[in-house]
Amino acid sequence: MSKEESFTRLIKQNEGVIFKVTTLYTNSQVDRQDLYQEIVYQLWKSYDSFREESKISTWMYRVSLNTAIKELKSKSKRPSFQNEDKRSYMVAESYDYEYELRLKKMYEHIYKLNILDRGLILLLLEGKKYEEIADISGLSLTNVSTRLSRIKKKLKSNIQK
Repeated sequence: MSKEESFTRLIKQNEGVIFKVTTLYTNSQVDRQDLYQEIVYQLWKSYDSFREESKISTWMYRVSLNTAIKELKSKSKRPSFQNEDKRSYMVAESYDYEYELRLKKMYEHIYKLNILDRGLILLLLEGKKYEEIADISGLSLTNVSTRLSRIKKKLKSNIQK
């Protein structure tokens, strides 16, 4: 199998990682597509340097989050929640209006977090363990634990207001 075929297969198998990051760091379909392309490009550029010292998903999250943060900073724009009805949310199989409202409210507050905290909470919501979040983010395990504890308290406090 050629390098291109291997990379294409990898992207297809793990495109959910990229989709989640692009959804969290953009507020329009056009921006989402642009960021998706930039992330794939950055993954391709670093594909040869991946040493398989970590899981492929860890490497992909790291590249994706770093690319999203870099793009967000370089464009100096922070996504607003004005286009909330255009965003796609995960909804249970049987439509649960209350669940959807709570989910939207939670994401409204997540979008208000700074860009690093947004990435950390995304990884936590994905079910990643603190050790893997530390590996992906480049932060120490203690720093991840402390930050996530503060993020959870902040979200809980803001949501209850």
